[in-house]
Amino acid sequence: MEWKWSAHGSRFAQASGILELMNDLGEAMASGDETLCMLGGGNPSPVPEMQACFREQWAALLARPEELDAVLGKYDTSQGSPAFIQALVDFLNERYDWGIGPENVGISNGSQTAFYYLFNLLGGEGKKILLPLSPEYIGYAEQGIDETLFKSVHGKLVETGPHQFKYHIDFEALEIGEDFAAMAVSRPTNPTGNVLTDEEVAQLSELAKAKGIPLMIDNAYGAPFPGILFRDVKPIWEPHIILSMSLSKLGLPGTRTGIVVADAPVIKLLSSVNAVVGLANGNVGQALVRPLLLSGELEGLCQKYIRPFYEEHSLQAGEWWHEALGESVPWMRHEAEGSMFHWVRFPGLPGGSRSLYQRLKKRGVLVIPGDAFFYGLDESPTEQSECIRVHTAMDPEKVKRGIGIIAEVVQEMYAEQ
Repeated sequence: MEWKWSAHGSRFAQASGILELMNDLGEAMASGDETLCMLGGGNPSPVPEMQACFREQWAALLARPEELDAVLGKYDTSQGSPAFIQALVDFLNERYDWGIGPENVGISNGSQTAFYYLFNLLGGEGKKILLPLSPEYIGYAEQGIDETLFKSVHGKLVETGPHQFKYHIDFEALEIGEDFAAMAVSRPTNPTGNVLTDEEVAQLSELAKAKGIPLMIDNAYGAPFPGILFRDVKPIWEPHIILSMSLSKLGLPGTRTGIVVADAPVIKLLSSVNAVVGLANGNVGQALVRPLLLSGELEGLCQKYIRPFYEEHSLQAGEWWHEALGESVPWMRHEAEGSMFHWVRFPGLPGGSRSLYQRLKKRGVLVIPGDAFFYGLDESPTEQSECIRVHTAMDPEKVKRGIGIIAEVVQEMYAEQ
């Protein structure tokens, strides 16, 4: 049978960066090849202390059979577990004095799902979502029901040292017309590891407020949890800000638990969508993390174990880039300020990052070519075909070997010029 999809269905049927990523990772996992250097995905790394913590929480839940039966055998409300939401509200108010209530928090099937809902609830029909710092997260690129949903502004690239650079928001190029429904940023930014400064976020917030549109902040790697931040920054929230959080990078990606902190009408609408699309969300992640919120342990675990784990891996990988590449080819790396990735640029790379990606795949190294992170732009920037994203917190031996192979292949490509 020849299937005929709607315009909306065709958006999902076409090739996309996120689909290519997941397919490549799935095929690599299925191959069982232990020599593969899988440096392309975004799966959080196993932090031993967090794994032990969640095993303890699961054992404690098993010891409370009535609660366990409710977690596994009953739907929660479409907004989420009231007990978890109240614990989170108390936690956030105690630390940041936001003055939020349970009506300001909703749960979703992962934060990416929440963004899909919110992008299309706010934008479309001529209204766009403004991404003020490109490159931006690959998972947003195909989320618009309207394929022209996103308008991006290329970041201002500033060299900050030998083989080092950082993107800043180009506020002079940030024109917010009447056709914009919202602004959206990730902090830390996936793919670059960039962390917007408090001043940049405050300026975005004021611009959004003045235009009467929401500022959406994807805080999946940020503070207070999981805290994969190597800079001290202050989370902010106001009624015009939609802040998303996640339990994934705590070490619970399989529970698919996203959190949205927003004005009450936003949470009410999101809960309605949850009810229509899937009745309710998963209970397990909320049940495992709630005791850690109530005891006050969660933030300390992030600071003591999660941040040091990822920061140490990032610093070590930074040394390996210099050892492997030295001055052999043109290269530069974005300052690693958070998340679990390094964003590496090879100026003038012959054949481009897509060719590099294919060559590396044949050598048993999976990375993500940078072109998939540049979308919604009027013009393609030079570095669109010069960058790759590399996961630095995997098995150190494989990260080091993978970086070495990347260096070899890049050197070959420049030599063929």
